[in-house]
Amino acid sequence: MVRKVVKLVLVRHGESIANRDNVYTGWNDVALSAKGIQQAKSAGLKVAQISNFAPTHIHTSVLSRAIITANIIADICDFLYLPITKTWRLNERHYGALRGINKDVSRKVFGKEQVLKWRRGFDSVPPLLAQPVQDRRYQNCDMHLMPQGESLHQTQRRLMPYYIDHIAPELLAGRDQLIVAHGSSLRALIKKIEDISDTDIVKLEVPNAQPIVYTFDENLNIVKKEILKND
Repeated sequence: MVRKVVKLVLVRHGESIANRDNVYTGWNDVALSAKGIQQAKSAGLKVAQISNFAPTHIHTSVLSRAIITANIIADICDFLYLPITKTWRLNERHYGALRGINKDVSRKVFGKEQVLKWRRGFDSVPPLLAQPVQDRRYQNCDMHLMPQGESLHQTQRRLMPYYIDHIAPELLAGRDQLIVAHGSSLRALIKKIEDISDTDIVKLEVPNAQPIVYTFDENLNIVKKEILKND
C-alpha cells in the first residue's frame, strides 16, 4: 500500500526595503527592494520545480511585501488561477514601538542582550505602541484582537487559529498548500509544526525567499523537510 503524502510549502517574502536598511518593520507596510523582487522570482522558479506539488490554495498576509512575493511566485508557477486568502493572522510579528528603528541603533540604546531577547526569544515583548495600528486593512477586525506589540509566542497564538481552521484541514484532505508570509510569523508556525522548544527557537532563522518544503503523512507527521536555498 502506497502511503498518502501531502506537501506544505512555506516562503518568506523577498528582501524588503526595511530588510535592506536593517530596520524593524513588523506591521509597517513596505515595498520589496529590487533585490527582493529578484529573490521572489528565484523562489518562484524553485517552487515550480518541486516534485508532485500541486497546491489548491495560497495563503498570505495583508502586507504588500508578502502579497507581491506570492503574486510573483504564482505567476511563475502558473498558480494565478488559484484562490488566495490574505489574512492579518499571517502578518509579521508586531514589533510595537521598535518599528521603524534601525536594529543597530536599538542595540546601542537597549543593549545587545535585550535586543536579542526581543528578536529571537519566545516570550519577550518589545515596547508597545500607545494604540493599535490604525489602517483600513484592519477596519473590519475586532480591535480588541489588534496588538500593540507582540512576543513570538503571542504571534503564534494569533496565527494558529487560521492554520488549524483553514490550512490543516486541507492538508488532512490531501490537498497541497502554499503559504507566503514573514520571518517571524513563519518561525512561529515552524515552532509548532516541528515542536521546537522555547530555548531552541532562538537558533531558528528563516531567510528571505528560500522555500521550505514539508512532506507530511496522512496524520500530518513530517516525512521530509527540505529547504531550497539560494544559488
